[in-house]
Amino acid sequence: MTLALPAAAAMLKTDPAKSNVAAVFKQMNVPVEAKFKKFTAQIDFDAAKPEASKASIEIDTASLDLGDPEYNKEVQKKEWFNSAQFPKATFVSSTLKPAAAGRFDVAGKLTIKGKTADVSFPLTVKKDGNAQVFEGTLPIKRLAYNIGEGEWKDTSMVADEVLIKFRVVASQ
Repeated sequence: MTLALPAAAAMLKTDPAKSNVAAVFKQMNVPVEAKFKKFTAQIDFDAAKPEASKASIEIDTASLDLGDPEYNKEVQKKEWFNSAQFPKATFVSSTLKPAAAGRFDVAGKLTIKGKTADVSFPLTVKKDGNAQVFEGTLPIKRLAYNIGEGEWKDTSMVADEVLIKFRVVASQ
């Protein structure tokens, strides 16, 4: 069975130099922002029919940059991302519903460290020349994905709340 895509829909090409994905969390009540250096995004977006749009993002968990080589190695360990066993975190959209002008409500499945959960978040889409800019923030609880096991389950050092912030610039 083959699926025919409407002629207007087309897979967009992501511009990695202008795109970013980051995790924002509090460590000892101090905000920390760490960027993922490697990720891929596949976006099939049609502004005329946004409900037919689809997106998936795959993040290399070992690419999280906390600004210090020792910390970067630490988050790859079993207690945190366990990057050796779970090298990728993924998001796959299931619905995209128009909200206010240029805003959408996105729902889908987020998988981190072998745990999958239904998530939803607001998304902003705007034009920038020939490109589309997709921006949003997805709040998660790190313990729901076993990020921070053993002594790291204690949320007094690293808060349970994490914001995954992203900006993806893509064009045809």
